[in-house]
Amino acid sequence: MSYEPPTPPANLPTEIVHTLNEATPEHLRDVASYAEALAEYKEREARLEEEADDADVEARPDDLPDDVPAKATITIKEINDNRYYYWQWREGDSVTSKYKGPVNPNE
Repeated sequence: MSYEPPTPPANLPTEIVHTLNEATPEHLRDVASYAEALAEYKEREARLEEEADDADVEARPDDLPDDVPAKATITIKEINDNRYYYWQWREGDSVTSKYKGPVNPNE
């Protein structure tokens, strides 16, 4: 019974495939263990970075109502020749708005 060598992933660089093909079974097991640990480390770092970015977004402005998410921005809408501020944010595929107040407080 003959065995064929495994086919490397198409996205693996040729120089890495060549180096692995030349390695001993012991080195290959060490590489596999190291590669798995390194992948977990990099995934964790990416998650922590993403969480840090989310934390920056979470800083709530003082005048932000409790029912408006921290990611909301202020937009101006003109209605009947009057301008008003609205909090606006995305929820899935839709945009949600909440009234904030007139642009000119005397209106």
